[in-house]
Amino acid sequence: MALSSATRRYQRRVILLAILYAALLFSAVYLLNRHMVGGAAAYLIGVLPALPVIGFFVAIGLYMTEERDEYLRMLLVRQSLIATGLSMTGATLWGFLEGSDLLPHLVGYAWPILWFGGLGVGACVNRFVEGRTE
Repeated sequence: MALSSATRRYQRRVILLAILYAALLFSAVYLLNRHMVGGAAAYLIGVLPALPVIGFFVAIGLYMTEERDEYLRMLLVRQSLIATGLSMTGATLWGFLEGSDLLPHLVGYAWPILWFGGLGVGACVNRFVEGRTE
C-alpha cells in the first residue's frame, strides 16, 4: 500500500524529532548529572529534551489535519483516543494511589510515554476492529 504524502511528511517529522530528542536528552543528562551548568541555564537545558516530545504531539496533530483520506484519519483519531484514555486513566489511578501513599511518586514524563504506548494499543485495536493487516 502506497503511503500518502501526509503520512510521508509525518514520518519525516517524527524521525527528525526523534534524532533531536536523543541528542538533547543525552546532552542534558551529561551536563546536568555532572553539574556542569547551574542557575537559569540548568533549567533551560533541563527543558530542552521536552521540546521534541511536544513536537511529537504537534506532528500527530498536523498529520490529522493534513491527511485527506477520511478512513486513515479516522484510524488515527481512534488510535489517539485509545492512547488518551489509557494514559489519563493511568494518571488518575496512579495519582489517587500516590496521594494516599500507596504508590511511589512517578515522574510526570512517564505519562506521555504511556500515551505513546497507547498509540500502539490503538493500532492493535484498529487492526482487530477493521479485520485487516498491513
